[in-house]
Amino acid sequence: MKKRSTLSIAAIAMAATLGLAGCASDGNAGGDNAEGGEKMDITLAVFNGWDEGIATSWLWKAILEEKGYSVELEFADVAPVFEGLSSGDYDFTTDIWLPGTHKEYLETYGDEIEELGAWNDESKLTIAVNEDAPIDSLDELAANADLFNNRIVGIEPGAGLTGAVENAVIPDYGLEGMEFLTSSTAAMLTELTAATDAGENIVVTLWEPHWAYGAFPIKNLEDPEGALGGTETISSYGSTQFVENSPQAAEWLSNFKMDLDTLYSLENAMFVEYEGSDYAPIVADWIADNQEWVDSLTS
Repeated sequence: MKKRSTLSIAAIAMAATLGLAGCASDGNAGGDNAEGGEKMDITLAVFNGWDEGIATSWLWKAILEEKGYSVELEFADVAPVFEGLSSGDYDFTTDIWLPGTHKEYLETYGDEIEELGAWNDESKLTIAVNEDAPIDSLDELAANADLFNNRIVGIEPGAGLTGAVENAVIPDYGLEGMEFLTSSTAAMLTELTAATDAGENIVVTLWEPHWAYGAFPIKNLEDPEGALGGTETISSYGSTQFVENSPQAAEWLSNFKMDLDTLYSLENAMFVEYEGSDYAPIVADWIADNQEWVDSLTS
C-alpha cells in the first residue's frame, strides 16, 4: 500500500496554505477550489454502525467547515467505502483498522489509496457478555451455549469483525453449533438493551473503543487463542485525489491523534447523553468544551 510521508504532505500543504486562508476569509466554502489550488468540497465516507468513525467524522466535518470547507458525510458499508476511496468518489475516511480488521481490504485497495496516519493505537475487537454471565472466557462458551440461547449476536455481515468471528473465533473455539446472527450494529445494540432490561445472558460482537462499555453492564470474554487478534490502530485514509487536491486538510489529518478518554467523552455526548440524530449542535457544544485541544489539531 502507498503511504505519503508526513514531510511530503507538509510540503504540498505549505504551498496551498495562503490560498486556503484567502478562501476561508472570503466565505467561499462552496467553491470547488480555493485560490492556490486547495479543493474545498469534501466527501467524507463513514462506516455504517462504527461509532468511533461516526464521532470522528462529525468532529472533522465541524473542524473543516470552520476552516472554510464544505463537507458531506456519506454513510456506507466497508466494501463500498474502500471502492469509493480507490475511485475518488470519496475523499477520506477516519476508521481503517490495522493490522487485522481491514487487512483484506487493504490487500485489495491499498495501492490505490493513501494512508494519512494512525490517530489511535489502543483499539481491539471483542466478544462481550453481560457482566454477571457465568463464564469469563471464549473457551467456556461452547459448553455453556444453552445459557446464551445458542446465539452470538453480531453486526453488519461485511464488517471485519464479522469476518474474524466467522473465520477464526467460531472454528477456534468450536462454536459451530451456535447461531451467529448478523444484521447491523443498531440491531445488535437493540438486542443488548433488551437482554439487559430482562436480566438475561447475551453474547455480542463488539470492539473497543465503543460507548456501550459505559452504558451497559458488560465484560469481555478472554481470548486465549488470540482469534480476534491483538491491539490495533485506527487510521485515516484518503483517495490519491484528496491528498493532491486538498493537501492542507490531508496534512491536518496526518497529524491527528485522539486517545480513548477523549474519544469516549465525545461518544458519550453524542450517543449516550443525546438520543437524536442531528449531531451538529452536540459536536459544536463538545468542541466548545474542548476548544484548546480541537484548536491544536489544525495549529
